[in-house]
Amino acid sequence: MEKKTKKIRYGVVGLGSIAQMAILPAFKNASMNSELTTLISEDAAKLKVLARRYKVKKTYLFDQMEDCFKNQEIDVLYIATPNDQHRKIVDLAAKYKINVLCEKPMAVTKEDCLYMDQVARKEGIKMMIAYRLHFEAANLEAIQMCRQGKLGELKFFNSTFSYQVKDKNNIRLKSSAVGGGALYDIGIYCINASRYLFKAEPIEVVAFSATSDDPRFINTEEITSAILRFPDEKLAAFTVSFGAFDSSDYEIIGEKGRIRLENAYEYAAPMELRTFLHSKDGIKKATKKFKKRDQFSAELLYFSDCILKNKNPEPSSVEGLADVKIIEAILTSIHTKKPVTLEPVVKAAYADQKQKFVRPGVRKRKLYHATNPGKASNKQ
Repeated sequence: MEKKTKKIRYGVVGLGSIAQMAILPAFKNASMNSELTTLISEDAAKLKVLARRYKVKKTYLFDQMEDCFKNQEIDVLYIATPNDQHRKIVDLAAKYKINVLCEKPMAVTKEDCLYMDQVARKEGIKMMIAYRLHFEAANLEAIQMCRQGKLGELKFFNSTFSYQVKDKNNIRLKSSAVGGGALYDIGIYCINASRYLFKAEPIEVVAFSATSDDPRFINTEEITSAILRFPDEKLAAFTVSFGAFDSSDYEIIGEKGRIRLENAYEYAAPMELRTFLHSKDGIKKATKKFKKRDQFSAELLYFSDCILKNKNPEPSSVEGLADVKIIEAILTSIHTKKPVTLEPVVKAAYADQKQKFVRPGVRKRKLYHATNPGKASNKQ
């Protein structure tokens, strides 16, 4: 008789669109070692509806969250709240030895990231930042091709990520001071992709922003473009926007070839990896299609395994800190109109093929007291 695997008990705090469209449904595909036992929200009606939908017995209002921790009813808290709430929630969870899976960006400032990392270490909890693409097959294949030298020496990276935010009152359109704006919301994907493809950390950034008279963009930039300088004279450029046609692609170019990944950052769409490589017969072209997969269950399976086997997770809080430091430098460059030098974080590990999980896509869910921010929104 096979030994039954212990299941890690999860609570989810923040039940907005990303939680309802992706996180909560993912537990079905992660049932091997993970189970959803608790929901936390400031919306009592939402708690009632979603608890019934997912057969969750324990629910808490946001201001009752500490009672959940005191009762030791969960092993992990999945944080899917607005970015400026992450620090205080981690602080409280760590006090009661609750492990944390925190959505990205890890926090709004590098100081908050450092504090979260320190409190997690002090209290002996595991904390992983929810970089779902570190477990996704198409991105991992692109990483592997770069590592194997298929493109020759890597030279430059280019990416765009954009969509139309529908509602001018959406929290994503708040000031960058509280973690709003396209840079924190979707620019982080471009930054992270450049880092894992180059397997390196940028040393300098320069950036610009542009904003029309559209009333949606009173508090934040409409378009942001940045260039990151990496060691060995590699460059990464990207543009993000909440006021443009849907785009979610990147290219990385080396001496001997290039890769283009379409829908690179999506969680609810298939991806297409195109390669162009020099060969003795000319340019060899190939296209590989990847079906829509459940990237969120991969995070759950992996992090639960880390807890059960006492392994350090990748992506860790160091990964979260690295991106937030770059975001802050980009914002400084925009405001000062000057390049900004970076002191890179020291990374011990980057995403690789060992982290690949393939789970079937989940069916579309009807949102309750939440709105999809855009047609092809990829929040978190």
